[in-house]
Amino acid sequence: MAGWIRVASAMFVVGWGANQFSPLLLVYRQGAVSESVVTLAFGAYAFGLVPMLLLAVPLARRFGRATTIRAALAVSAVASLILLTGGDRTWALVIGRLLAGVASGAGFGPGTAWVKDLSAHTASGTGARRAAVALSAGFGGGPLVAGALAEWAPAPEVIPYAVHLFLAAGATWLVWNAPGGAPPSQRRDGSEPPRLGTVFAHRGFRYQVAPTAPLVFGAATTSFAVLPALVPVHGPSIAGSGAVAGLTLASGVAVQPLARRIAKRSHHVIRHCGLVAAAGGFLLAAAAVRLGDPIVLVPTSIVLGACYGMLMVSGLSQVEALKAPHDLVGAAVFYCFAYLGFVAPYLVTSVKGWVPPAVLFVCVAGAVAILIPVTALAGHTGRRDRQPEQVEFGPVGE
Repeated sequence: MAGWIRVASAMFVVGWGANQFSPLLLVYRQGAVSESVVTLAFGAYAFGLVPMLLLAVPLARRFGRATTIRAALAVSAVASLILLTGGDRTWALVIGRLLAGVASGAGFGPGTAWVKDLSAHTASGTGARRAAVALSAGFGGGPLVAGALAEWAPAPEVIPYAVHLFLAAGATWLVWNAPGGAPPSQRRDGSEPPRLGTVFAHRGFRYQVAPTAPLVFGAATTSFAVLPALVPVHGPSIAGSGAVAGLTLASGVAVQPLARRIAKRSHHVIRHCGLVAAAGGFLLAAAAVRLGDPIVLVPTSIVLGACYGMLMVSGLSQVEALKAPHDLVGAAVFYCFAYLGFVAPYLVTSVKGWVPPAVLFVCVAGAVAILIPVTALAGHTGRRDRQPEQVEFGPVGE
């Protein structure tokens, strides 16, 4: 088996564990867990992921990629074990999701770099695309299978996590002897560690990337973590929630090849397209809630998923164009802002007692529409970025 497949399998399993929780939100809401606790547990993922994204680079430099990826797999499995045994206990839901975020943060960057190294003999960009496909398959497959199992299999709070534990065991066996995991001594080149401040020093990051990055996962989580609860699917609602998550993430992946081609010419154009999709998607979300028709969730998921994919490509291409001193650090900072979007479900839950969700989505669409001319103006007044000749993209989505 090719070495990159072994590493990609680990990334697939970590991605699976990150998103398998999404359709189970309905299971817990129908049980004894309050809606605020469920949404808090969902958002706890980001609190584990964001700091680990920044720590993953120095950890991989110090201990080596192989050790970091193996640790990420182990933590991902422990997260599922806690969720499996904890049932509907609040502490288990929060800690399990927090550890799932830690595993994702530790696995995304080093895993992508390892796959790229093992794909060095291929065309430029192949390694990053392989890593993105592995993660995307895990992100989409996790909720799709978990939703089906929770709907039709016994013990819906147990079986989905047991499947992930089985996959984690297989991936651990595959990745253990994968080639190319250079030992720590080979990564200590004496160079000065990259500083995060160099990323924030760029005007393009402050005024264009940072304001739009939270919409990457803000749009996606609204689609698959908020709307299925507001507009339940008739009949198999849990499986339907998993299907919404799969459709959202699949749409985000499907749009990225076209977005990459556009981004090679101008990441500003693809950013504006992503913002237009965000505004349109939130208007569709408002219509779905107002009409109470789950059929409207289909185009809503597609449009919000397209927003997620386009803004992901736009943000990563612009970070690449900034010529930061370390590409993984620039990408990690971008992902930190992007994963702020995971608080969207908690915000909707917190304010829906005062503001009807349909009205809230219309207001968000208006705010997004304002970002289009604002970020365009920032680009014209301070554009100093150079367009990259070749843009490679790291891991995709959640």
